Amino acid sequence: MSRKVFSTDKAPSAIGAYSQAVQAGDTVYLSGAIPLVPETMELVSDDVKTQIVQVFDNLEAVCQASGGSFDKVVKLTVFLTDLADFPLVNEVMEERFSTPYPARAAIGVASLPKNVAVEVEGVMYLGD
Repeated sequence: MSRKVFSTDKAPSAIGAYSQAVQAGDTVYLSGAIPLVPETMELVSDDVKTQIVQVFDNLEAVCQASGGSFDKVVKLTVFLTDLADFPLVNEVMEERFSTPYPARAAIGVASLPKNVAVEVEGVMYLGD
């Protein structure tokens, strides 16, 4: 099975030893996206909903650079420093995704890189 790596300047560059996305066969593994503005690599805002929107903007840019879209996402993992913000994730996802929604897990964590409130990683399937 071949492996292909994707990156785009429409999403924040990697801040560590990882790729934005890696394809193995028909599956693309999307690294965790955090709410940094790609052009400045700075936090978009302290407002949690604004952070969630930016995370999905960044994740969508990586999906597109990998030859897919949110319609091809089959699994998301959401990391939140405060699970009370989970309804905001649902609100943004209902605006950005269509049914059938991807499978999803939400995990409360003590902290995230750059002290952001949210990070989302995913799996995209490009096959039929």
